Amino acid sequence: MAASFDSGDANRDGHVKGADFFDVEQFPELTFTSTELSAAGETYELTGDLTIRGITSPVTFETEFNGVAVDPFGATRAGFSGQTTISRKEFGLTWNAALEAGGVLVGDKVTITLEVAFVKA
Repeated sequence: MAASFDSGDANRDGHVKGADFFDVEQFPELTFTSTELSAAGETYELTGDLTIRGITSPVTFETEFNGVAVDPFGATRAGFSGQTTISRKEFGLTWNAALEAGGVLVGDKVTITLEVAFVKA
């Protein structure tokens, strides 16, 4: 859910959730649908379609398997970490503001980090 975005700063969060960025009223969900998982040495590449603001683009997450463990409640969990970098402009996130000293306030590159646990049924 796009509305769950939390950077730790309420003012920034409100702006990011608004029409200049995620526009959570019109686009309430960010989605990722995997299309391929392949081994790359000791890591894995998880490729799929990322959708933000109704725009879908393929991305690849470099992932690591973090192991399997039984949690305190008896459930078996497998953990993975992953990361990719996207161009926010490819997803229609083009808002920016010029700075007095030159340059712009918001960079184009955004790093997405995943920490995922799968629970065995």
